[in-house]
Amino acid sequence: MGMGRQPGFGQAEKPYFCLPKSNRKMFTLLKKEVNAFLNSLIGYVVLVVFLIVNGLFLWVFPLDFNVLEFGYANLDGLFILSPFVFLFLIPAITMRSFADEKHNGTIETLFTKPLTDIQIILAKYLAGVILVILSLLPTLVYFLTVYELGQPRGNLDAGAIWGSYAGLLFLGASFTAIGIFASSLTDNQIIAFIAGAALCAFAYIGFEFIYNLSLFGPIDLFIKSLGINAHYASMSRGVIDTRDVLYFLSVIALFMLLTKFVLERRKR
Repeated sequence: MGMGRQPGFGQAEKPYFCLPKSNRKMFTLLKKEVNAFLNSLIGYVVLVVFLIVNGLFLWVFPLDFNVLEFGYANLDGLFILSPFVFLFLIPAITMRSFADEKHNGTIETLFTKPLTDIQIILAKYLAGVILVILSLLPTLVYFLTVYELGQPRGNLDAGAIWGSYAGLLFLGASFTAIGIFASSLTDNQIIAFIAGAALCAFAYIGFEFIYNLSLFGPIDLFIKSLGINAHYASMSRGVIDTRDVLYFLSVIALFMLLTKFVLERRKR
């Protein structure tokens, strides 16, 4: 009697090995990018600085952001501060993505691999997003702390907090795409950092400044809606609107395509 094929330990790896070869190469590049960051001193410095800055303003400094001084069980301070910390944190994460490859002369070797430009860009982008997620995970301790401190226990707007976390993740993902684009423009990491921080700042609050000038009359609100802050603030109210999600996905796609355009011009 013929024996049916039995599942074995080797089959646990099947999903990975069944991927097309180019996708496996992309996954390998993604792991390399994450490991390179986590094996460097700057990687841990960036993550620690993010947590320390937020921790000091939320729990130590006697300012309006201080949870204990404010007297209400919420994390508004975290979601107000974090975007501004991300303005410097994320360009620091992404500045080496392509600038370092250009500086070391390895970018030509990178493009000879059996990967498309989009796969290379996507691998570096996803590595940056993973690091953003790693920086956010420890802040869940703040949520648990506020949950326990509430009177009565658990007296907080959990919906608004989770909406704010979703908004912060989309904001971080958008800043990562912008930072990757800035890194593709130069072979100098410092210039890539400055350009990334400037572009992220404009995308976040630049349109707000233009809106406040009231120069364009009936289209002022449209100009405001082009900025990241308007959509981040909307999600922070705890309602995940499809329009906000589509906006963030559009920003990410735009800067990924701009990065592809810059890299394609280099190869000509």
